[in-house]
Order: sequence, then C-alpha cells, then structure tokens
Amino acid sequence: MKQHFLLIALGLIAAGFPAAAHHAFAAEFDVNSPVTVKGTVTRLDLVNPHAWLYVDVKDAEGKVTNWRFELGAPNALVRLGWKKDSIPPGTEVTITGFRAKAQENVANGRSITLADGREFFSGGSGPGSEGKAADSK
Repeated sequence: MKQHFLLIALGLIAAGFPAAAHHAFAAEFDVNSPVTVKGTVTRLDLVNPHAWLYVDVKDAEGKVTNWRFELGAPNALVRLGWKKDSIPPGTEVTITGFRAKAQENVANGRSITLADGREFFSGGSGPGSEGKAADSK
C-alpha cells in the first residue's frame, strides 16, 4: 500500500512539470502595449507549443526589421481555418497584437489581415486572439 501511494504521488508531481514550463500571456507580453505592423511574411513555423509568424517591416527610411509573432498552437490554428499555405512567404500582411515585455520586435499576434481583406485570428492566449474562423473571400 505504501509503494502504491508513493507511485501515485510521484506521478502527480511529474504531471505538473510540463504545465510549469509553459508561460502565461501576462508573464511575457504586455496587454497595455498594443502593436500594429504592416509588412511581408518571411516564414511561418507551425511548431508546438506555439506557431510563429515572421514578418519583414520597413520603416520610413527603408530599413527592414524582422518581427516575430507568437501565435496559438498549430491545432488551434487549423480549427480556425488555417492551412500550411494560408499565409505563404511574400504575402503582405497587417498584424495586430501585444508587444513582448523583454524582447524587441517580438509580439503575441492577435489578428493577421491580408491585402485582400481576409482576416486570420491567431488562436493564441492574448485578449481577443481566439477570434473566429478565417474569412473566405
């Protein structure tokens, strides 16, 4: 009986480790620092636990800065209508989200709007990012 209890206790402790490794939105991003950028997609990484969208943004002088946007998990994006080729490299986008607290040019994406007006929600953990399925035009 004593060994049985010990195994259960160890199992419960071990089950808590993956949850402890995952960050909360408020720990990494600032809801009081909204950001909107317009640029060209360079890459979309559909990886767990969060997908990442990379966008080149030009400033007024023509200097290019690559932004990195955290999105939801790939399965959340699929449920919202995303496909691997929904936003290919070279696509012009406008992204809204919330800046990272500790990193430059990093944000939690909320929504991505394409030049043709289609809007994709990130399925992430930020306010309003669960959104709706992608518009189809």
